[in-house]
Amino acid sequence: MIIATQMGRHKEVSCVIVLRSSANWLIGGRTIPYMLSSDYIVGLTDGEGSFCVFIRKPTKATWKTRIECHFYVKMREDELPLLERVRDFFHCGRISFQKEYRKNQRDNYRYQVSNLNDLNAIIIPFFKKKGLYSTPRKKDFDLFQKIVKLVNIDAHKTEEGLAVIKQLKLRMHK
Repeated sequence: MIIATQMGRHKEVSCVIVLRSSANWLIGGRTIPYMLSSDYIVGLTDGEGSFCVFIRKPTKATWKTRIECHFYVKMREDELPLLERVRDFFHCGRISFQKEYRKNQRDNYRYQVSNLNDLNAIIIPFFKKKGLYSTPRKKDFDLFQKIVKLVNIDAHKTEEGLAVIKQLKLRMHK
């Protein structure tokens, strides 16, 4: 019988296993737990995350205003393995590379969830249940989820609904 310890838990197993030398990974100079916890995700979002809404004006191709809702976590390029683990935690979203053109800045990667179904089914319920600690991020999340609810019922397709969404968006990131 082997007793394995990982993340402070002891577990009896009846087969041979390979033990890691540590329950943590070193990523981008930071020690990251092997399994990301919901508290870790909340803290990461408080520090590096963002809830954003873009209002896209009509084009000749669409003839209607589009509302885009996004959840982002943006990190330096050497933190890509961490973003991959965030994506694996939520089981949705994508990661994209962003070239940095400002001097003394690094290229980075951005984890992004933009699909309304994923926002409604995964991201919003997670942060409603777990909460956020940062006051500005809490405020942005509250406004974000209100806007997503309005988009769900196509409120942006009416002048009144679009006006409400614009007013909520103006209060974000302040």
